Amino acid sequence: MASPDSPHLTKKLLSFFLSTLFLTIVNSEAHCRNFKSIISFGDSTADTGNLIGLSDPDDLPAAAFPPYGETFFHHPTGRFSNGRLIIDFIAEFLGLPFVPPFYGSQNANFEKGVNFAVGGATALEHSFLVERGIDLAFTNVSLGVQLQSFKDAMPSLCGSPSDCRNMIENALILMGEIGGNDYNYPLFLGKPTEEIRELVPLVVSTISSAITVKNSF
Repeated sequence: MASPDSPHLTKKLLSFFLSTLFLTIVNSEAHCRNFKSIISFGDSTADTGNLIGLSDPDDLPAAAFPPYGETFFHHPTGRFSNGRLIIDFIAEFLGLPFVPPFYGSQNANFEKGVNFAVGGATALEHSFLVERGIDLAFTNVSLGVQLQSFKDAMPSLCGSPSDCRNMIENALILMGEIGGNDYNYPLFLGKPTEEIRELVPLVVSTISSAITVKNSF
């Protein structure tokens, strides 16, 4: 199974964007250190093992095999990288453990963070893309599905409503990177550029809505 990662230049630009966004949101080291956990949503640039957890053992993604993981962890971890991801460096900076994947995890400790990002995920719903003849997904766990998984898991993650509010207020919530695959898949299928451009406002609107939904938890 091929990697759903974006081209090299795109990934570098996305990495720069995420790093800049993080530094803009948290404007002092003292403020950063107050975060008690990380809650992450996104695609392969933030996936710490979710796609493997969701995959058929007989049809595992590329990140389950070398050379993925060989530089830092010295074995594949489900990350679409030979080493760490941006989310790993953020966790280290905050003094928090690496954020464990939610899907497929058994007896994982999510007290210090939980990751819903899935390699190959899209911002737009899979069914929406299929209706437009775009059916090249590595997963149907869109951003909306990830958010729903988080909402469904909250009772087990934090217990009472007041505890959940406290958890969210003290968590660094990473919403993305997400949306690149919404363009990658139609490009791989040879869709016209104009048709792909029409997806841009829909992707932006979906991510914006997800951020608004997150603030209402």
